[in-house]
Amino acid sequence: MAENLEKQEIKDIGDTLLEIAMYLLVSGASTGRVRTTVERISANFSFNTYILISQRTILLNMYDGDNDCVFNGLKRTPPHHVNFTMISGISRLSWFVVNEDWGIGKIKEELARVKQLAHYPRLVTLVLTGLAGAAFCRLAGGGPLEMGVVFIASTIGLFIRQETTKLNFNPYLCIYFAAFTASMIAAGFIKLDVAKIHEPAFATSVLFLIPGVPLINAFSDLIDGNLNNGLIRGINGFIISFTIALGLLTSMAILHI
Repeated sequence: MAENLEKQEIKDIGDTLLEIAMYLLVSGASTGRVRTTVERISANFSFNTYILISQRTILLNMYDGDNDCVFNGLKRTPPHHVNFTMISGISRLSWFVVNEDWGIGKIKEELARVKQLAHYPRLVTLVLTGLAGAAFCRLAGGGPLEMGVVFIASTIGLFIRQETTKLNFNPYLCIYFAAFTASMIAAGFIKLDVAKIHEPAFATSVLFLIPGVPLINAFSDLIDGNLNNGLIRGINGFIISFTIALGLLTSMAILHI
């Protein structure tokens, strides 16, 4: 099939594969999943694909049946933002390519559709994050009053993170502001002696910031042998955790609790 393609079609395939790899990576997919998805699609066009994935760049080379390089490209990645809808949409797309023999035009059309899928409304995200924090507080032994404190703290903390992200602050600084705000609200209620059980409310007010996806991907990459990406993602998770702790420490120092 590869020998029947025009140069422009081959370039379109390479560019689209780079774009697919980029969207998977920044949406929270592991390195192994990015590589497997790209190779699955390219194999349907009878190309062998070699891809180098790092946290900020993706390098892709395609070879035809005669082992001649027909495409090479490099793409920088934007800031990472977890988006499971994007990951599942592209994964489904890759299987449609295999099972229904999609051409490059259909792939680009479907990718454009997946990119346009709406995220959850902001208010829904804020409320559900607050409820999740309250649920964690209950699991940690907090009562209804402490759960209410955590709901307010988590909701406002996430709001601060979203606003500082919009203002293009450093991502770690956004997390620090969110952790500081959420813990200050929880600590303020404790200082006023509103919450009867202090520790669960204060500790769980920042759980919405825990870097679950980076840490899981770090472990997955290390197990798969992608040591560089695993270590980078692990360090990223460690810095995020340190930033959360710094926010908690600042509020504790200010309110002397």
